[in-house]
Amino acid sequence: MLRTILNTLALLFPALIPSWRFFDVIAPSPRIQFCLVNPNQHDEADWTPFRPRPQHVGFFTMLKRMIWNPTWNEDLFMVSCAERLIECPNSHSEDEILKRVANALVRQHPEPDALKGMQLTFRLVLIQRIEDSLHEEIVFTSRAQTIEGTKA
Repeated sequence: MLRTILNTLALLFPALIPSWRFFDVIAPSPRIQFCLVNPNQHDEADWTPFRPRPQHVGFFTMLKRMIWNPTWNEDLFMVSCAERLIECPNSHSEDEILKRVANALVRQHPEPDALKGMQLTFRLVLIQRIEDSLHEEIVFTSRAQTIEGTKA
């Protein structure tokens, strides 16, 4: 009986007091920047951060996000895809990020059909602090994909 209780506690103890040793290495998290280009014009690329993190989050917003935050869950999935792309480029992760960025742009745009035919590209940027300055390193640039322009 005592052995069973001790075995149960041994299984429960790591859940109550987690270990932070699950990180293999602490590395900069990739940031996603996107660019929309009209293929009929030869404009220079204007890279925009995708869903930049806010400078400040209010207390009630933070409480609400602890219960319901599907956008943050999608962002975490996209970071996982980005990390996979950096480690071992594959088309699945690239497709997922392109699809989710395109869907977000179409949903947020006041006239989604205005995006129809535009070329979407994204790049992954690692930002590191070296001494007193921030350094950006572009580690991946995706292929261009045409946006369909219908609301998702």
